[in-house]
Formats: sequence, C-alpha cells, structure tokens
Amino acid sequence: MKKNQGLQRNIYKIEMNLRLPNHNITKKQSKTVLMLCFLMLSYLLPGDFTPISANTLPKIASAPIFTAQAQLGLPAAVQWMNQGLQSLQQGKVADAIAAFRQASQLDPDLAAAHYNLGLALRQQGEIQLAADAFYRAIQADPSFALGFTNLGAALLEGNNLQQAKDYLGRAVELNPNSGVANYNLGLVREQLGELGDAIASFKKAVQFSPKAPEAVYHLGLMYLQQGKLDEAKKSFEQAIKINSKYAEAHYNLGGIYLNQGKLDTALEAFRKSAEANRNYANAYYGAGIVFLQQNNYSEAQRVLQYAQQLYIAQGNIEWATKVEEMLVRSR
Repeated sequence: MKKNQGLQRNIYKIEMNLRLPNHNITKKQSKTVLMLCFLMLSYLLPGDFTPISANTLPKIASAPIFTAQAQLGLPAAVQWMNQGLQSLQQGKVADAIAAFRQASQLDPDLAAAHYNLGLALRQQGEIQLAADAFYRAIQADPSFALGFTNLGAALLEGNNLQQAKDYLGRAVELNPNSGVANYNLGLVREQLGELGDAIASFKKAVQFSPKAPEAVYHLGLMYLQQGKLDEAKKSFEQAIKINSKYAEAHYNLGGIYLNQGKLDTALEAFRKSAEANRNYANAYYGAGIVFLQQNNYSEAQRVLQYAQQLYIAQGNIEWATKVEEMLVRSR
C-alpha cells in the first residue's frame, strides 16, 4: 500500500461539533463542498460546484444494470464497481455501498472503488466511514486530487480542522485550479481565524469557479470581519448577481446598510433576504432592528416575534433569547 509523505496516516475520529449560526454566517452556508463525481473505470463523470448537505443530495436518473456479459474482459473489481454505479443510478445506495466494498476488497489499489464508496457513504450520512474510504483512495493513488479534496471536506464537516487543512492543502498542490478544493480550504482557514489566507483561497475559488456564489459570499464575510465594508458590499452584490435568491448575501448587505444608517435600503435588503428564504430568521431579525430605529414599534414586534418563532423551531435558543430581550425593551 502506498503511503503519503508529510501527511498523518491515521484519521482521527471525526467530532461532530458544528458551530451555531451567528449574525454573519450560518451552519448551512459553512457546509463543505463534496465533489459528487462518481468514477467509472478511470474516467471522471462531471459534477457541479454546489454545496451539498445530507438533506439535499441529488438523485441520479435510473439506467439499466450492466450484465456480466457486457463486461467480459474487465477485471472482477471493475465489474463490481460498475455494478455499484448502476445501483446508485437506481437509487439503491445500500446495494451500491456493498458493491463498492466488494470492488475495493478485490483490488485494494483501485482508488476509484474506494472513492465511490466514500461518496455513497456520504450520501447515507456516514461521514466517518466516508472519510476512511477517501483516505484509502489516496493511499491507493497518492496523486488523486479529488480524493484529497473530499477527504478534507469530510474532515472539515466533522470539525477536524487541522487535518482538513492538511489534506485540502495537498489537494490544491495537486490541482491548483480546483475551485472546490480552494473553496473548502478557504472554509478551513476561515474557521481557524486565518483571514488573510482564507481570502487568498476564496479569491482563487472565485477565479476558477466564477459561477459559484458561495466563494465570493465568504470572501465578503472575510472583508466584513476586517472592517472593509466597501469590499464586503461588492462581494455580497456579486454573490447576489450570480444567485439573486442568496438569502444570506442579501442579509449581510442589509447589515452594511444598517450600520451606515441607510435604513430604507437596509429594510429592502432584509425583505429580499426573507423572500429568498421564508425560514431565514436573521432576515426578520434585521428588519426588526430597522423598524425599532424608525420607531415603528408595532412592526418591529411583529417581525421580531416571527424571528423568535423561527429561532426556536430551528433550535437556536441563544438568538431566540436575545430576541425576547429585545422585545421586552421595545414594549
């Protein structure tokens, strides 16, 4: 089995300590990007640069299962791997996992089998097992950039930040033009408080994946933390230009206008944020702040109460309590 120099060989158990959303960034927006590119033989099927969560995984259209006769001459491990791909196309994830495991056992050096197993396990929410599979993929092929990218993404999702940084750094070394790897590395650096390095990573992600709004949005968050409001505003506007329904970008844009005393413009931004995502509590919270500053207490109470209900429903007791304190002061 091949070994990677300079990287830790053992993957520590992933700790699921995802941070609570705050004013500037939500847990949803912190999600890593997993490259959902299942491998058939040595060829890569195209995937999208899209944040993936356990609840929003795409479904694959059904297709006929390969027969043994159709695969005559192929190694048994490859046949099992292709069978796993077809099971995925039929939505049979458990069968796909079994097939990929069989393929990886028959040929431990078949990196694509380990990689596909990792993606299938990730679809089932088995992040630790997925990370183990991605690790075996890069052991089988130390130059497999996608394997490093997804291993780093899984570790980041599990809050194993330092190892995530190591593996994503290696992914970028292997493929400097990967928007996904640079984006995920930016997320790690952001959470580690390495703002300058995070900005550099997000800029590269924007360069190589210009149609993806997430990287430029996080670039705006970094500028916001540095107090560079003009740069932050431009970044949020660019994210909205790419995706007009980007609720968090509208919200943060509203926050900038609010701090500048542009109350009507801020209120419009919060309104667009709420329209983009009716369940985005921060949008109603921001609107409530505007109404309070406009001395429109009845409207402030109405939207703040709704924000509080959403925070409670979403389990964000900290912000629900803060809204309650604000409601008391406004009465």
